[in-house]
Amino acid sequence: MIRAWIMLAFWAASLLLAAVVCIPHTLITGDVSLLYRVAMWCAAAGVKLVGVRIEAVGREKVPAARRFIFMANHTSNIDPSVFLPLIPGRTAVMVKKELFGYPILSKAMRLGSFIPVDRANRDAGIASVREAKKVIESGVSMSIFPEGKRSFDGKLLPFKRGPFYLAMECGVPIVPVTIVGAHEAMPKGTFRLRPGRVTVTFHEAIDPKEFTDRDALASAVRQSIESGLPLEYREATSEAAATSAARTNSTVPTAGL
Repeated sequence: MIRAWIMLAFWAASLLLAAVVCIPHTLITGDVSLLYRVAMWCAAAGVKLVGVRIEAVGREKVPAARRFIFMANHTSNIDPSVFLPLIPGRTAVMVKKELFGYPILSKAMRLGSFIPVDRANRDAGIASVREAKKVIESGVSMSIFPEGKRSFDGKLLPFKRGPFYLAMECGVPIVPVTIVGAHEAMPKGTFRLRPGRVTVTFHEAIDPKEFTDRDALASAVRQSIESGLPLEYREATSEAAATSAARTNSTVPTAGL
C-alpha cells in the first residue's frame, strides 16, 4: 500500500508542475506537445519509481507519422501509465467522465483532446464517439480500452460496440495491444501495488476496411489481444482452438518444405 501512496504522491506533484508551467505554455502558444510529453513522462516515471518495470514489444510496427486507434485490454489502474507513454507520437484517450471532476486534471485532459465517456448513458456515449471522430480527423491517434472497465480476473470482458463503430467510420487502422503483468502488480479492487514486470505488446494493425460489420472487426481485434495473454487468462474456447491447431500442425507432413 505504501508503494501506491508514493506513486499517487509523485503524480500529484507532477500534476501541480504541469499546471504551473505546461498549461499556461499551452494556452499561450496553442501547442500541446510540451504538456503531452511532460504528462507521459510523469505517468511512466510514477510506476517505475515504485518498482514496476515496463517492457515494450512490437513498437516498430507502429509508425509515429500515421494515425491509429489503439485498443488494449484493461485489468489495472496502472494500465494507462504503462501503455500510453509507449505509443509513438501523440494519442488522445477516451476515459471515464469521473476523472474530469478534478479541475486541474480536467483542464490538462481537455487540452490534450481527451474524451470523457459516460458508461451509464447511451446517448452520451454516442456523443463521445462523435467527438473522438473529430479528434482523429484532426490528425491525432486515439487510445481506447474497448472493454469499458477493468477486468477482475485478467480475462477479457465483452467489448463495447462504440469503438468499432468509430474505427469503421474513420477508416483508421486498429492496433491491438496486450498488457500483461499489470493485473498482478495492481489488480482491480485493491490499493496494493507490487513491483514486477509489465509487458506491453503491440500487434499487427487491423484495417477496418477489410470487414463488412463491426462484430467481425471486434472479433478479430479480440483474438489479437487475447493471443498475447498467458494461457490462464484466455477463454477456454480459444485455448481449445489453439491446442487443436497445434495438434493439426504437428501431423502435417513436412517433406518437401
